[in-house]
Amino acid sequence: MNYLPDDELKPDKGGRKLSMNRIALWVIVGGVGVYYLGTGMFGLLSK
Repeated sequence: MNYLPDDELKPDKGGRKLSMNRIALWVIVGGVGVYYLGTGMFGLLSK
């Protein structure tokens, strides 16, 4: 027994195409995260 309508139970197959701005933002954020992780590991290992 489902309490939700069928359109809410089955997600949309089309989805939204990724824009170049969103991809660029994730690349920049990922790069900053890798930089912080790398400098932190370097600081721990060089002690």
